[in-house]
Amino acid sequence: MRRLSVLVADDDPMIREVLRDVLEAQPDLEVVAVAKDTDEAIALAGLHTPAVIVLDVRMPGGGGARAAREIAPLSPGTRFLAFSAYADAGVIAEMRDIGVTDYLLKGVTNVELVDAVRRLAGA
Repeated sequence: MRRLSVLVADDDPMIREVLRDVLEAQPDLEVVAVAKDTDEAIALAGLHTPAVIVLDVRMPGGGGARAAREIAPLSPGTRFLAFSAYADAGVIAEMRDIGVTDYLLKGVTNVELVDAVRRLAGA
């Protein structure tokens, strides 16, 4: 079985660890990299070209919007899942304009998170 590659990018170490654990527990998902800020997310995405990036909207270095803008040309097949503690309509609209199709609020169930990753990857 081919596993779907996922990159996790979040500035909160506890969130990064939980996301990694939740996603790695799935037999069809593989976390190929974990980033702590925008610059690291961009570099790791270029290196790994993941199927999906779970991307914190507010991170040091420009946040999810900058990361998505810069990653898209490096890894055109990658899909983005914005993951945020904030339901700011302006930020959601900005992310959609960049091409981020899914936006989840932190606190969703593990099932919702995993389902969104699979949906984005086309699995």
